[in-house]
Amino acid sequence: MAGKAIAGSETKPERRMRADALRNRDRLIAVAAEVFADQGVEGSLEEVARCAGVGIGTLYRHFPTREHLVEVVYRRELQNLATAASDLAATHPADQALEEWMHRFVNYIAAKRGMAQSLRILLNCNSELFAESAGIISGALRQLMDNAAAKGMIRSDVESTDLLHALSSIYSMPDSPEWRERSRRLIRLLMDGLKWGVKMGPAD
Repeated sequence: MAGKAIAGSETKPERRMRADALRNRDRLIAVAAEVFADQGVEGSLEEVARCAGVGIGTLYRHFPTREHLVEVVYRRELQNLATAASDLAATHPADQALEEWMHRFVNYIAAKRGMAQSLRILLNCNSELFAESAGIISGALRQLMDNAAAKGMIRSDVESTDLLHALSSIYSMPDSPEWRERSRRLIRLLMDGLKWGVKMGPAD
């Protein structure tokens, strides 16, 4: 379910870190997510360290291998995506929460696309990570769809698995400069389809 802590996350070690070390680690993860999304996992670790404002030695103290960094970035992106479902549901109308979460899913896929090669390596030795991620993502989407359907904002006859497959098809789109704009148009089309034939219910 959305917002659920991911098993295997490193919350206990993080609590034991000094404040400055924890800040460095969090900054490295955030910068690595951007670099991997833009350049793939072969993006320069030296650039990650430089943009995070630390030395390369600090990066390797936190993340001994590139694959270790990729896995931690993947977990953080996944946790952010899961938490966003609950946050959006609490702060937006149900249909807007669903659409905004779909856009965030596109950003998640962008990061995952850049990490594809290393993620395939991780899959060979940690298949539980991927089974877990599938459950968290589908649970978050189901929550948002159920909320919107209960309020009469979208159709109730669409399975979350079907919508997730449609969203995941973005992953196979050619990686071009207009990729993000195309993905936005696709999400708009999906939302139009979810609302087709629905008479919007009264606002809460």
